[in-house]
Order: sequence, then C-alpha cells, then structure tokens
Amino acid sequence: MSLTSHSLLATMIGLAIYGPAMAEDATSLHKDINNKHAVAEDQSTNKAIANDPLAMVRGVCIAPKDRKEDTNNLPINIEANSAKAKNKHQAVYTGDVIVKQGTRTIAADKVTLQQPENIVTAKGNVFYHDGGIEMEAKQLQSDLNTKDSQLDDAVYRMTCQAGRGEAEQIDKRNVDGTQFYKMKDGTYTTCPEGDKSWRFAAGSLERDGESPFADLYNARFEVLDVPVFYLPWLRVPVTDERMTGFLYPTLTYGSRNGMEYEAPFYWNIAPNYDLTLTPKYMNHRGLQTTAKFRYLTDFGEGHLIGEYMGRDKKTDYDKRWAIQWKHSGIIDENWLVDIDYSKVSDYKYFDSGLDSSIGEREDNNLLQTAEVSYRNANWDTMLMVRDFQPLTESGQGTQYRLMPQLSSTYYRNNLGYGLDFKMPMSISKFDNDAKNKPTADRITLEPTLTLPYATPWWSVTTQAKVNYAHYNQDKKKSGLTDLKDNVDRVVPEFRVNSSLYFERDTSILGSHYTQSLEPQIQYLYIKDVDQKGIYNPFDYVGGGYDSTRLQQDYYGLFSDRTYSGNDYIAPANQFTIGASTRYFDEDFKERFSLSVGQIFYIDKPVNKGTDNKEAKSYSATAVETEFNLDDNLFLKSSMQYDSSENEIQQGSTTVEYRNGGVFIQPSYRYVSSDYLTKYVNNPNPIIPGTKDKRDGISQLGLSVGFPVSDNIDVKADYFQDMNVNKMLESKVGFTYRSACWMIGLSYNRYAKDPLSQDFTEYDSNVSFSFSLLGLQGMRPFGKSSDDGGNILSYGDPFTLNN
Repeated sequence: MSLTSHSLLATMIGLAIYGPAMAEDATSLHKDINNKHAVAEDQSTNKAIANDPLAMVRGVCIAPKDRKEDTNNLPINIEANSAKAKNKHQAVYTGDVIVKQGTRTIAADKVTLQQPENIVTAKGNVFYHDGGIEMEAKQLQSDLNTKDSQLDDAVYRMTCQAGRGEAEQIDKRNVDGTQFYKMKDGTYTTCPEGDKSWRFAAGSLERDGESPFADLYNARFEVLDVPVFYLPWLRVPVTDERMTGFLYPTLTYGSRNGMEYEAPFYWNIAPNYDLTLTPKYMNHRGLQTTAKFRYLTDFGEGHLIGEYMGRDKKTDYDKRWAIQWKHSGIIDENWLVDIDYSKVSDYKYFDSGLDSSIGEREDNNLLQTAEVSYRNANWDTMLMVRDFQPLTESGQGTQYRLMPQLSSTYYRNNLGYGLDFKMPMSISKFDNDAKNKPTADRITLEPTLTLPYATPWWSVTTQAKVNYAHYNQDKKKSGLTDLKDNVDRVVPEFRVNSSLYFERDTSILGSHYTQSLEPQIQYLYIKDVDQKGIYNPFDYVGGGYDSTRLQQDYYGLFSDRTYSGNDYIAPANQFTIGASTRYFDEDFKERFSLSVGQIFYIDKPVNKGTDNKEAKSYSATAVETEFNLDDNLFLKSSMQYDSSENEIQQGSTTVEYRNGGVFIQPSYRYVSSDYLTKYVNNPNPIIPGTKDKRDGISQLGLSVGFPVSDNIDVKADYFQDMNVNKMLESKVGFTYRSACWMIGLSYNRYAKDPLSQDFTEYDSNVSFSFSLLGLQGMRPFGKSSDDGGNILSYGDPFTLNN
C-alpha cells in the first residue's frame, strides 16, 4: 500500500528540471496524436475524454509485470494550459496540468517548483495513478532534497485488488535510505464505494518501506460506522505475503462438545518456516491446543502437528495428545523420501468427538510408515517400514507390520525382436500382535517378458512371467497346523491381450459425432499349484500377509490378478471378452462411453465355502457407462450382474446437473449381502430373527447446491440407508456473501453407529463462521469440528472430460 513513492518524486524532479523546455512541445505532441486518432475513436469515448482527460486512466489496473521497472528514466510528457518559469526562482504550470511518464499519471490544477528550496507543490484536484493505486488529494508537497512528501485530505483506491480508504494527511519520510509512510486519521476497507459494511480506522497508520503489513495505532473496527472493538495496536496485511498475526476465529455449536470457539495465531517465522497455533475452547470438554509447524528445505517439505488437552471433562482421560510428522522430498533427483508417523495418547482418541486430522487410519490402526526410494533409468528400489498403533482396548492389532520390506524392479526394454523385460523382487518381514496369526519372512521374484505390437487400428500384447515366492513362517502362536514352516512356490503365467479400434462418422438429432468401437479379447493362463501351506486370503479366513480380493469392474476383468499382493495367485484358464464404444463431438470431446465385459472360464474356479454349489463357467457381467450432455448433465454408472443367479452383485449410479451455481447430484450404491460375505467378511450385524443373515449395502444420497439470490447460496447433503430406511447423515449450509464480507451457517446430523442394525442415536452440530473478504488469512467457510468426519463435501465423481 505504497501511498507515495520514489516514482512520484522522480516525476516531480523531471517536471522541475525539464518541464519549462518540454511543456510546449509536449502539448503540441498531444494535440497531434489526438488529431491522428480522432477518426478511429468512438464518438462517445472522445466526448468522455473531452469532459475528463483522465477517464482512460481512472480505475485501470496495470499488472506489476507490465509496469516498467525503469519508469524514472522514461520520457516525461507534460500538458498544461500555461507555463511560466523564472530561472533559479520558480516554475509554474497552471490549468489542467497532466504529467505522464510510462504507466504513471499525475494531474493537478497548479504545479509549482520553488527554488532554491527545491520544493514542489501541487494544488487543486491533485490526482496520482501508477497502475496499482490511485489517489486524489487537496494538495501535494515534496522536498526534492530530502525526498520527503506530504498529501493533505487524501483519498486512495487500489486498482488491482480490493482496498480503499482516506486520510487527513499522508506523510512519507526518508531516513538513511529507508522510506517510512505515515497516515493520520486514516481508514482501510475492501468494500466498494458507498458500502459502509466495515472498515478499519486508526488515529495513525504506519508502514515501513515495502513491508507486507501496516501498523494501526488507536485502531477501531467499525461496522456501519459504529465502532465494534478498539485496540491500541493492530497489524494488518496489505499485500499477499504471509504475516504474523491472528487469523479469523470460528464459532460452532455441537451436541457432543457444546459451544466451541477457536482463534488461530499464525507465526511467519521465516520464508520457509511457519507455525499456526490454534487454541480451541469447548465448554463441555475444556481447552484443546493444536500446533502445526510447516517447513520447506533442500531435503523436502513437511509438517509437524501436535494436539494437546490437559483435561477432558467428558471422559476419564487426562493429558490427551496426538502428534504427526509428515515429510516428502527428493534428494539429488534420484532419491525419494516419504515419512508419515503418527501417535495418539489413547485408543478412543478419534471416537470421542475430538476434532483431529492426525494420521492415516486403516482397519482400526493408526499407520506409521517411512519409505526411501532410489530411481534411475533401469532400477526402482524402495526400502519401507510400516508400523502402526492399534486403536483397540487391548492395544493389540491384527494388521501386519513390515519390519522392513526391500523391493526393487529392474527394467530393460528393446532386448531384441521388440521384447521388454522387467524383474520385480522383494524381501519382506511380516509381524503382528494377534495370537491367531503367524509371522513370516518372504522373498518374491517375478521375471516378466513382454512383446508389444501396435498399429493405429490393432494392438496385441503377449506376456509371460514366473511368480516365485519363498516363505519362512512361524506358526507356533497361531495354532494353524496346516501351515508349512518353509514354502517355495513357483507359478508360471501366460497372457495374450488383443484389441481393435474402429471409428465412423454419425449424426444424432442433427449433431455430428465420431463413434469408436473398441473390442478386446484376452486369454490368461495361470497354473494351478498347491498353496495351502501359505497363509493366504483364500484358504484361511481373514488370511494373507498383504493380500485382499480386488474389485472385478470392467477394467479389472482384464487384469491377471484376483487378489492383491503375492500370498495367493489365483489359477486361471480363461478368456475375457469385452468392448467399449465412445462418442466424440466435433471438438473431439467425449460425450458418451459404454463398456461391457465378461470372463469365460475354461477351467472353472474352485468354490470357497461349504455351499456345495457348482462352479460357474463364466463371471458376472461388468458394465460401465458415462454420459456428458453439453457439460451440464452427467451420468456415471457401473454394475456387475450375475446372470446365473439373476442377481446384481454390486452397482452404483450418480447423476448430476450442473449449471452455473446450481448443482443437483443424486446417487445410489449397492453391494449384495452374498458378495460381502463371500469376499470381504460382511461387517453388517446379523439381522434379528435370523441365524446368520446380514444386510448388504444399499444407500441413497443427494447433494444439492443453488443460489437463492446474488448473495445467498445454499448447499445440502442427505444420505439414507435403504436397508433399515433410516438417515445416515445430513447437512445443510447457508452462505451469504457481499462484496467485502461473508457469513456462513451450517447444521449437520449423523448416526453415531451406522453399522448397528437399528441405529437410533444421532449427533448433531451447528457451525457458524464469519470472514472479511479481501484480507489475507481468510478462513474458508464450512469447517465443522463435531461432524465425526462423516459428512462428505461436494466432489466431482466423473472422469469423462469433466
């Protein structure tokens, strides 16, 4: 917010030294230019300029990159009705004086240079514009010897950002080469002209040179010209640079924590370090303090987060805390480091209603991981350690630790005859706390030869690999007598995948489209070998060191894996057949796609369980489709249909209408009970009155958002469990936004235990936020501290050119 500057003084110096000699030439030059362009200019523009010569300058923003750095050395053009000069005494310009130098313009009714004092005075309708700020004042006076300046009764406006104000007097002083700016009885606001919603007022405002902030003394914050609070000293940002100070507070109310108030404090320690300290008071629980330290160094970037609560009045815990260290960096272009370590004081930390963003959680465990990788043209190597903190009362977890895992892949392309070669390999040590699970050391090798061939309309890829694994298992504590202490497993695999590409021009309802047809066929053979001696997810309930069943969507049908990891390699002797069709508009934007695929088994897969059902000779049919109409109406749907059982195994559909500020997004997802029970250990409770029957997943959702007016927006989410016909969660939020301030109010209600059979207990909270727009440090609306992490914000679920 540099209200006066060297540029202004330099212009005045140039005016004083060169003005008398240039005034007449500059005036005639201005007239000549006007004559040359008079024919080309619009008559209304000419009339506006004639009435106000500064009309083409007022309010204009010139980006900093377009402002000349050497403006002071550019030629000066001066226009005036008259000019009088007396050598070594006085030079006077009168009558619509306009001084232009580069992107800078100064205007006044009268400009005088007094010598030998070297005092420049501009009086009457003084105007200054440099592309970033413009000022109007009653009088400007500058001392060319000391480079000090003073403006009286000044009004200023930012032209490239929101911000304006006024002052009784603005002074610029130069002390030992450093400029100091001082404003007497000044104000600052980002509201437009005539809007008195809010402003900062101060008896004195000071800024040191190009500092990113200004200091206000005897400061007041006024709403509609009524003082709301007073501070003897206040520091506010005037640029987009970071600065130390308080951020905007947040006030919320929830049924679990009661009234909550948090007021973050930001400390700009250094250009590459900062710290945000957030005390939050909850009247049902007490004071929680969160500190987040961020850093950026040559070794990478990361953050440290700490949360601390001396006493939780709602629980029996004292001194509750949580920490997280997250780091990511690249060293010498080839080395990558990733660390994510988290720990909490007690296992109920995340379930007790405390707001926390600490760590990554998986299967009721808080993960703790570290990775170091090395990559070059032929090698990818990674050393990983994965530990965890069990979030269970016993303090024991069921997930496997990797202590450690060393994995590497060697690549070698174009061996001859178009062959590509790669060799993934790993050494892993698995450990856990569970008494019914074994521990193990594992070595894997997977040499792979690939022969790709492609033309513009046809491609075929042939691949052969050998999956080798060696296990050294400790089964003593598990009691699993079928496991072997030492196992060597070799599984050969062969795959051929071929696809065609056809396209044609077509017309639908008068619009031209290009339609493609992409049939695809794959043959996969994986030898069936005995793997019962290995702890795996097929032969043992909940088994597998790092494996789980993969989802069989359309693209998954063409994978060579049924399970992730290496503990179980599912045998296969099968064909997969599928096809995709796509429609592209005249701009080659994809508007519609449909993919259908199915696996046909030559050797039927073995059934798991004791239902004695005959194995099927084909898989469920996978269907996926996407639709985009005029970038306003979207559809994404997928389904797996088992024709032999006349059953949909799983499916999801999302439709969205989006136009400007309006969006409507209904969605539905379904997973059958049989599918969950067979593949992922159905987590739903047993239905009362049945022996072991459990529900699947059947959920309906709706997200909407629309403007009520130019200033008011409404957003809402609602999710319903169709199995028990009860609400899972809901949220509605209102936002009012003016030109310079915003207020938000939201209400959230959600089920405490959505996995219970007949959940009836709900929690809720109300969130309120207020922000001043145009100032740095504005906090976003919508932060809710008591929503249990349940509600999902609006997300774009589509991938079709969207």
